[in-house]
Amino acid sequence: MKATLDLGDFRAEVVRKAIKHVHLSVYPPDGRVRIAAPAGMELETIRLFAIAKLAWIKRQQRKILAQERETPREFLDRESHYVWGKRYLLKVVEREAAPAVELGHSSLLLQVRPGCDAARRQEILDAWYREQIRQAVPALLEKWQPLIGVEAGKIFVQRMRTRWGSCNPVAGHVRLNTDLAKKPPECLEYIVVHELTHLLEPTHNARFASLMEGFLPHWRQVRDALNRLPVRHEDWTY
Repeated sequence: MKATLDLGDFRAEVVRKAIKHVHLSVYPPDGRVRIAAPAGMELETIRLFAIAKLAWIKRQQRKILAQERETPREFLDRESHYVWGKRYLLKVVEREAAPAVELGHSSLLLQVRPGCDAARRQEILDAWYREQIRQAVPALLEKWQPLIGVEAGKIFVQRMRTRWGSCNPVAGHVRLNTDLAKKPPECLEYIVVHELTHLLEPTHNARFASLMEGFLPHWRQVRDALNRLPVRHEDWTY
């Protein structure tokens, strides 16, 4: 069941679910606010919760509006692309063979069939980025699951428009954004630790912050660095 709260400068979408706690989210590109609340919670109670969080909401909105965006990619020769935080120049090779991507010293080779359009080139590269995450995650799980004392269920890697990762604490499932393969490796590690910690504490409360401090003392610095990096250019729709 959906409702809307008028909070003066903006409106918040309210979605009631079969959950125990209130979850507040602020989404790019324009700072849209969404509140997930327990099914039986009164709207006025949710309103008071949102009012108490107004300062935090406005801080998040300012960060989102200030975040740099990548220029639209056309997937042409000598276009800049990033892999694990390093810049590479794209080299497109048209060949009657299966599509392939190969990372060189300073170039990212994209082999495509003749006539392959930009949308298909993006699809091939996205699949390659997804595979980079899948290859990197097992070592991170092997390192962090024993330290945190949890074990994730399924790990999903997918293109995500509004977040770097997510966790379903009940099912134990973790989702990771494909675009993390474009960022420095410590960003992926931070997100993996973040989502695994949600298996112990589902919300971003004081306990969650304390746990993160114990597992990854510099997590806030990595989080802030990640959030300052340019994000994918999108025609955002909801």
